[in-house]
Order: sequence, then structure tokens, then C-alpha cells
Amino acid sequence: MTITQTVEIPADHRLTIEVPREIPAGRAVLAFTPAPAKKHIDALMEILSQPTPRADALSGILSGLGDITLEQIREERLAKHFK
Repeated sequence: MTITQTVEIPADHRLTIEVPREIPAGRAVLAFTPAPAKKHIDALMEILSQPTPRADALSGILSGLGDITLEQIREERLAKHFK
């Protein structure tokens, strides 16, 4: 059984869940998936579509590293101390 309910998140970010009486008492698994309401999706998409020059610059730096193993990183670091 899946119960879906749209709720308003209060300023204190606390929710009270009322379970229907058809659900037996005892241990249960509760799956909580917060998703923005339809009116917020457009605003979220606008935020996600903004340019990110700092992140782009950092990812450009990291892309030049290539495939390097942990062993190669360790050897390079140790080589500085044992020249």
C-alpha cells in the first residue's frame, strides 16, 4: 500500500504523520521522498540552469589529471621527501 499526501513544510521543519487506521499497529517501514511542489519546479530548473564558472574552472583543472591510481599518488608524494 502506498499513501501519498502533499503537505506544507512549516518554518520549524517538523511534520506530524497521521497513519490511517487500516494500517495495523506495530513495526513498519516508512519511505520519505521529499519532492518540490509543481510551482517550485520552474524556479528550481532556473537555478540549475545558471552558469557555474568556478565549478567549470575547477572541473577543467581536474580533467587534466587523467587516470591516476592511488599508488601513483602515493609514490609521487613520497618522492618529494626522499630525493
